[in-house]
Amino acid sequence: MRSYLLFVSQLYAFSILRPIQKAIRQRGDEVAWFVVGPWKKYLKTDERLLETVKAVKQYHPAAVFVPGNVVPDFFPGIKVEVFHGFNARKRKSNRGHYRIRGFFDLYCTQGPDTTRYFQQLAQKHRFFRVVETGWPKMDPLFEKPLPRKQSRRPVVLFTSTFTPRLSAAEPLRETIHNLAATGKWKWIANFHPKMDRSVVARYQTIQSDDFKLIETDDTIPLLQKADVIVSDTSSIISEFCLQQKPAVTFRNRRPGPHLVNITDPFELAPAIEYALSTPRTLREAIREYNQHIHPYRDGRSSFRVIEATDRFIEQGYQDLALKPLNLIRRLKIRRQLGYYRWR
Repeated sequence: MRSYLLFVSQLYAFSILRPIQKAIRQRGDEVAWFVVGPWKKYLKTDERLLETVKAVKQYHPAAVFVPGNVVPDFFPGIKVEVFHGFNARKRKSNRGHYRIRGFFDLYCTQGPDTTRYFQQLAQKHRFFRVVETGWPKMDPLFEKPLPRKQSRRPVVLFTSTFTPRLSAAEPLRETIHNLAATGKWKWIANFHPKMDRSVVARYQTIQSDDFKLIETDDTIPLLQKADVIVSDTSSIISEFCLQQKPAVTFRNRRPGPHLVNITDPFELAPAIEYALSTPRTLREAIREYNQHIHPYRDGRSSFRVIEATDRFIEQGYQDLALKPLNLIRRLKIRRQLGYYRWR
């Protein structure tokens, strides 16, 4: 029996890591959580929490799964990057998504779109390995059938990135308010946990029977409920498209043929109409895009992540170089956790 640790530093981590927890439990292994920040209240009663570094060291996990950029290097076990989202291409370059921070031993990539470049980086840096597994967060999307549609009206899901220069939240707020008032479509909205709280507050004031703002640690039910998504340059667009459903984007940084992209709020209503009509060319473009970013539809990405982790453990660090010293980042995370030993 092996022990594994799930590392949380943002609210969205729960929906990414819980499918891994489920797979670990089904194998008969042990799993525990370590939570940084104000997120402990989102743990369920049957989930084991380790509250101190000492407790983690006593637990001695074989691996730590991380949907973020950093992890305590002094935690036992290999460090496995499982990613916090798809590559949304918010920047002109891919530097953000592919930035190597020197913490991880294994990168479990989502699909060909990310695997190829991470493999190149692995050959360059030589201190980590890369295995394409699919993304654990998507397992619940494919392991159970879609719920029966409850509303006769189309449901529009509105999401937005927290990055102000890319966010559609403020430019589209008045337009969305007016469209919701018509009653033609039922609107639900969900924002990134890092969204400016003043923006969230303004959307809370326009809630009605036809527009609901939902804060949750699991967006999968929202993706399943909606017929179309309206967003900007957010990674949740890719998650939604994996259902073979259409996406309307506002000033997307890199709009492809799988998106219905607009640049003016006045274009929003006709764009939604067009997307809901699901023309053949749009359907085919979405299907091709999905194969590129995440070709797995079996709901077993979490099992592949654990299997890749176990292979790493059995193989060990042979043929791998030492990780970079990474001194500043190591000191920062020690200060954050109040732990000042080197090991």
